[in-house]
Amino acid sequence: MTVNRKNVSITLGEAKTAAGTLRDLKVSIGSVRENQWNEEQGPTPFPAHTDLRTWDRMLLSRYKPLYLPFCDLCCLCTYGKCDLSGGKKGACGIRMEAQQSRIVLLAACIGAATHVSHARHLITHLIDTYGRRKPINIGDASIDTEAPIIRLVCGIKPETLGDLKIVLDYCERQITELLAAAHTGQEGDAIDFESKVFHAGTMDHVGLEVADIAQISSFSFPKADPDASLVELGLGTVDSTKPVILVVGHNVPPAIGIIDYAREQNLSGSIEITGICCTAIDLTRYDPTARIIGPISWQLRYIRSGLPDLIVVDEQCVRADLLDEAQKIHAPLIATSSMNCSGLPDRTGDDPEEIIADLVSGKTPGVLILDPEKVGEVVVRTAMAVMEQRRGFRTIPTPEELFELAKRCSGCQECMRVCPAGMPLAIAMQQAGNGDPAALASLYDTCIGCGKCEDACTKEIPVHSVILAASDETMQSERFNIRAGRGAIQDIEIREVGGPIVLGEIPGIIAFVGCANYENGVAEVAEMAREFARRRYIVVTSGCSAMAIGMHRNEDGQTPYEEFHGRFDAGGIVNVGSCVSNAHIAGATIKIASIFAKRKLRGNYEEIADYVYNRVGAVGIAWGAMSQKAAAIAAGFWRLGIPVIVGPHGSKYRRMLLGRRDKPEDWLVYDSRTGEKVEVGPVPEHLFIAAETPEEAMTLAAKLCMRPNDTSRGRSMKLTNYIDLYKRLYNQMPDDINLFVRSPADIPVTMKEQILPILEQKGYHEHPIPNPTLLKSQIRTVKE
Repeated sequence: MTVNRKNVSITLGEAKTAAGTLRDLKVSIGSVRENQWNEEQGPTPFPAHTDLRTWDRMLLSRYKPLYLPFCDLCCLCTYGKCDLSGGKKGACGIRMEAQQSRIVLLAACIGAATHVSHARHLITHLIDTYGRRKPINIGDASIDTEAPIIRLVCGIKPETLGDLKIVLDYCERQITELLAAAHTGQEGDAIDFESKVFHAGTMDHVGLEVADIAQISSFSFPKADPDASLVELGLGTVDSTKPVILVVGHNVPPAIGIIDYAREQNLSGSIEITGICCTAIDLTRYDPTARIIGPISWQLRYIRSGLPDLIVVDEQCVRADLLDEAQKIHAPLIATSSMNCSGLPDRTGDDPEEIIADLVSGKTPGVLILDPEKVGEVVVRTAMAVMEQRRGFRTIPTPEELFELAKRCSGCQECMRVCPAGMPLAIAMQQAGNGDPAALASLYDTCIGCGKCEDACTKEIPVHSVILAASDETMQSERFNIRAGRGAIQDIEIREVGGPIVLGEIPGIIAFVGCANYENGVAEVAEMAREFARRRYIVVTSGCSAMAIGMHRNEDGQTPYEEFHGRFDAGGIVNVGSCVSNAHIAGATIKIASIFAKRKLRGNYEEIADYVYNRVGAVGIAWGAMSQKAAAIAAGFWRLGIPVIVGPHGSKYRRMLLGRRDKPEDWLVYDSRTGEKVEVGPVPEHLFIAAETPEEAMTLAAKLCMRPNDTSRGRSMKLTNYIDLYKRLYNQMPDDINLFVRSPADIPVTMKEQILPILEQKGYHEHPIPNPTLLKSQIRTVKE
């Protein structure tokens, strides 16, 4: 008998009883099951944060943190405020570097805890509804490796919803330990803090995978379907002649309760169910007739339009002032999650008739209901009852009111100073006051809907509402589409593209993920996605970025989802789904190592991460990242060796992870065939970096897709894309080409005359192309 303390389980090799003999019996908390996974257990099942510390520090020795502190003070305990500038230590002994890494750890832990908590809510609800033995099925016959992250990290093969509870128990323990390490008087080393950040990211990815495979299996979302249906997107898709329900957040069961109740009562065609943020994406995975309004930044504009008759909020990315905004348009608000009670009375146990009567009469502006089925009945019936009595309430000014409000502007520019997008608000407002609202209307596509301008205005002008008034016609005519979230990538897709990706013949995988804190609106994300798809990269996306890509049309009137196919193949744009579906993006890179390269997956994190880092040219672009969840998602990719690029606001995460291309000693790998150390150049050059413009981001992404394992043909293709994008941005050849040309065969044929003189000038010399690994354990054991 063996006891594995990490996963709180007991494995019996053989046990004889009066009833017979038991072999290979695994007993875990809450479950008894025979182990049917034949693959040998790897070295790190259910790892503690120290179990992968060596791998983390290996990466962090290449990609050293560059700290970008907001201030020089630490105010975390009552010893403070402590000045950490100029190398000073705080009262507890901590220095600036460790303090900044501690803040990054706290952000990553908040993000990971949010996703794991979301997964816990889902699993609890789904087991209560369907039972713990509900089978996991995310791809029917198209997927055998159905939970690659869980298999890799935890070393188990989950088969039922009940199996996922064990995984969440592990994640919750690990996040608790990571938070404990951030306490005063605990960890004091910056790099060990960063290692813990990586571990928080890994826990986040496990939680993401638990959440999405559970809801795909239970709600019959698309199962790895590359041809998932196109669904409508945009405020102009809403039929305002029907009662309109708005759902906001990320946890979809309450919204599904609304759809189910409407179906049961034959009311599906009589109401409009609309959504913002990831609940909207998951809603359309369940019912393609639902409407996605837009990303997180569309909350104020949609509510102030007066269209929603009733607002439902669950958890994550919900504005804290939605109850106030709802009251301004006389729309009841129903909170449905313990994570966001909104100060409302808990009416979960009350009779629906009483709740509905109180909401319709206005006796209460909103309620908290924690039962998704009861939410469905109360929401549908209340929306139908209040529709007529509240219609006409909107907080967007009329054209006449716009003119009068704009005339108040004194030109103080306080609004411009607080605007995250740096918009010329005061200038546009004064032009509107003089009778020309065109400049205000032009700000609509750039505005991220934060409302900070309104708080800053000394003349109490509702600035955001005035922008909406100037662009009302544009807003009301928004009609786009997006491909419903398909879920996981099929195993056959991995087999078909694994070789071309690893050899570099498909130039890379570009993942557009993250929030909607864009510097210049959604169009930049869509144009970047189209550019990479045209260049035959595989483009994958999720969440708010998936919506942003859909909110743009080409010269032929097509959205990117109509212009490009949805297969995980060169030239495709693949929407995997909501935030929790990011697990399928990381999972695809892991499956390349497992399915294509036949690497052992089970509890074998270091070897798989080493493979992904050295061979799989994947890069994430989180152009509008703003949340702690986005930080945790990024950290999970970093540990796999996948670089992440953020937009201009991303520097506010307080630190980057940058390589030094001027230090060749940082870019040595083992050639697993010979055991010799070989210089491979700065590939990929950075692990986490901010870009100021889309052009810079695209240039960086093309460069960061290069890997030591690229064949000459693959490297030539990647160089072609990098050089072409660089020349478009800077109107000259890049000054670092010599670092990426290992032999003349790497040089793009059409560019040889331009590149050879540069190589001669730089004193170029050839480098061998190794069978690369960072792990000594892989020397002479790797078989391609």
